[in-house]
Amino acid sequence: MTDPLMTELLETALEAAHGAGDLLRDGRPADLGVAATKTSPIDVVTEMDIAAEKLITDLLARRRPRDGVLGEEGSSSEGSSGVRWVIDPLDGTVNYLYGLPSWAVSIAAEKDGETVAGVVIAPVRGETFHAVLGQGAWRNGERVHCRPAAPLEESLIGTGFGYVRERRIGQARVLGGVLPRVRDIRRGGSAAIDLCDVACGRLNGYYERGLNPWDFAAGALIAREAGALTGGRPGVPASTELTIAAAPGLFEPLRGLLDDQGAWHD
Repeated sequence: MTDPLMTELLETALEAAHGAGDLLRDGRPADLGVAATKTSPIDVVTEMDIAAEKLITDLLARRRPRDGVLGEEGSSSEGSSGVRWVIDPLDGTVNYLYGLPSWAVSIAAEKDGETVAGVVIAPVRGETFHAVLGQGAWRNGERVHCRPAAPLEESLIGTGFGYVRERRIGQARVLGGVLPRVRDIRRGGSAAIDLCDVACGRLNGYYERGLNPWDFAAGALIAREAGALTGGRPGVPASTELTIAAAPGLFEPLRGLLDDQGAWHD
């Protein structure tokens, strides 16, 4: 890596993510409870989400005070440098609340609106994924690649569900049309990890409606740098409406199936 800015952004993201990951793993109280809810009573925030985001934003403020920030738990500032950090301090909060291992810290850096660096750390899994635009995707220091495309009917597809009843009804309808057409479905509970699992070949593809930028910014870059394609509806990038990731050769059939099923709307 020769670009000093990219080096600095990646090193900063890694430092912040590792610090937050250590806090979440080692500081989880035995009596952890819900601190707040978001879109519904089952869409939860814990005190640890809030503490992890503060750790990250405090570090960013010290290292790069002119940058903007977009954080899931409310941190938001415009900045003046052209760099914006997109932060999910705890992706997979319900897993974390229940003591399940599939949760992660996700941090992406955008330069002039384009994601140029991304880090996803899954502390309980012992995995650190990172990518820099144009430089490949890595897991624990080793290069990773997405799995070669398989026929749709032989593909393992990850997905996730929202927390609002009306959206879940729509997602259940879509799932009913997708499941008979693929090898199987997995629901891990962390979009960031699911996208990294596409990157390293543990999933053939992934889709979800209702993600926010902090859910997919880092993971989508990692998936793309591993050779996958990402997007939404035909001609539309990944967004809250619909996010899809899969290897070339599978991406289009999967997107076609999801489009036929109306996966972009509730």
